[in-house]
Amino acid sequence: MSGFAHQQPMTVLVVEDEPKIAQILVDFLQLEGFNTLVQYDGRDVIETIKTKAIDFVILDLMLPYKDGLTICREIRQFSMLPVLMLTARVDEIDRLMGLELGADDYVCKPFSAREVVARVKTILRRVENTQGSQNEQIIRYKHIDLNIERFKCHVDQQEVELTPVEFRLLQTLLKRPGVVHSRDSLMQVCYVDDRIVSSRTIDSHVKNLRHKLAQVTKQKEVLHSIYGVGYKVE
Repeated sequence: MSGFAHQQPMTVLVVEDEPKIAQILVDFLQLEGFNTLVQYDGRDVIETIKTKAIDFVILDLMLPYKDGLTICREIRQFSMLPVLMLTARVDEIDRLMGLELGADDYVCKPFSAREVVARVKTILRRVENTQGSQNEQIIRYKHIDLNIERFKCHVDQQEVELTPVEFRLLQTLLKRPGVVHSRDSLMQVCYVDDRIVSSRTIDSHVKNLRHKLAQVTKQKEVLHSIYGVGYKVE
């Protein structure tokens, strides 16, 4: 058993309506030292997350009673708990919707259980590395404050709810004001698993981020497009 580098075993909630798939995921997760809980429909997922010590959620898109996108949206209303979506619907709109609602990543069915576990570990390392950075707990730029440890964004002292991808995107841009970041470099920051993501996806995240910032500030827009290159904070 290799185990994941953490003080205590972490608990993964697997929400999957196909028992065979759920059991395969449980077996591979437990081999890597994770504790697991399983739910086969979407009814009580939110209650479980709120009442039990859950560190990660593997969430199927198509579930009885309540679908995965709805559950993901509800989770993001109160928590930045890491979420990995499982989906058999491979069109780009569903993938993008899942990420924009706050999912950290997605895996398409059929999938390798080893790949899913590898994605879980990658996301957890990324979260721990972000929260563990002692020198960059808060990034301040003009009227924007990013609390890296608490994963919160305030604009003009008002909290703005961002998805994990939007948060990492804004964090990257604010670290180096005036520097132009290419779409390729931003994709590498937001998606660290070498998955292929189109530039259109990054453009969509920037558009959503601009809209959220504009809703709470009267100051000039800080995110600027550089035609044919990428984006910068000015």
